[in-house]
Amino acid sequence: MKIICVMGARPNFVKVAALYRAFSKYPEFSVSLVHTGQHHDDAMYKVFLTQLGLPKPDFSLCIHGGSHTGQTAQIMLAFEKVLSSESPELVMVVGDVNSSLACALVAAKEGVRLAHVEAGLRSGDKSMPEEINRILIDHMSDELFVSEESAVSNLRNEGIAADKIHFVGNVMIDSLVYGREKASEIPVLKDLGLEKGGYVVMTMHRPSNVDSPVELKMLTDLIQSLCEIKPLVFPVHPRTKSSLISYGIWDQLEQCSGLHLLPPQGYLEFINLISNAALVVTDSGGVQEETTFLGVACVTFRKSTERPSTIGEGTNRLVGDLDVAHAISIISEVINGKKKPTSLPALWDGLASDRIVQIIQKKYLK
Repeated sequence: MKIICVMGARPNFVKVAALYRAFSKYPEFSVSLVHTGQHHDDAMYKVFLTQLGLPKPDFSLCIHGGSHTGQTAQIMLAFEKVLSSESPELVMVVGDVNSSLACALVAAKEGVRLAHVEAGLRSGDKSMPEEINRILIDHMSDELFVSEESAVSNLRNEGIAADKIHFVGNVMIDSLVYGREKASEIPVLKDLGLEKGGYVVMTMHRPSNVDSPVELKMLTDLIQSLCEIKPLVFPVHPRTKSSLISYGIWDQLEQCSGLHLLPPQGYLEFINLISNAALVVTDSGGVQEETTFLGVACVTFRKSTERPSTIGEGTNRLVGDLDVAHAISIISEVINGKKKPTSLPALWDGLASDRIVQIIQKKYLK
């Protein structure tokens, strides 16, 4: 069975790597990798392939930059040519980025079976481009592979047929299990002069947090307040750094005592950093999941999350807008030992990708 797996942004590489390893156990599957180019530089792309054991993609579309609409349209046109030349029996997309939507649309238009991994997640906030992408992909897909129980309810409430929905667990956790031991061997803490539990990690990249001077001023205030509590490690996303520079804030942050401004980290380096942190402050969906699995406290700066299990069962706490005083109050509580009881969501056991492959094998290779 000929399958194309699509990846565009860093979280996609993590998930596709787990799927690729699982499919590789079965000679009856032939898997080709398509990289759209949405994340394309070494720090955001090549190091992830190397550390996750992924081969060079079979097809590189080299599409990056531009508006949401422009990027989606360009990827669609480029992927249409790949689909025409390869004639796969199944296209598999992961997550909710523009690359996933674009390739899903082409597969649906061309009548090729479509599978969505990490289906059914909903934040309820349609101002987020990712929310629109999730909904559209799910309603085009033939097979929907779900990472948490709330997603099953979401899909059923939207009228998706039950026989299309498969609760398999979280492929992001599969790669975390795969890479955790290797990550522990990287001397990133030694290089930074930090100790386990002695620092906070921050990631921020969503437009609602970094695209205007008002939000960036609050972010700067938050960083300065955090640095008064514990050293802060901040791997800076390229779009966040661009905003900080364009609004004249970057130089100010470079002078902040206790702040470690880092370039985007490799997968293993980042897992090492968050594994050993006292707390992670983020606006990322995937980081909410990773910290829950690792048992590390997480404070998320978003009004809503599409991953409610990280709050209900996991270590995550949701803070709305960048209200610095409220955030510091919660962060201080966590650092001082006030942590809630937690458990792992069902099937977050490192075997989700194997379940996905077995379902496809049973359903299509009878």
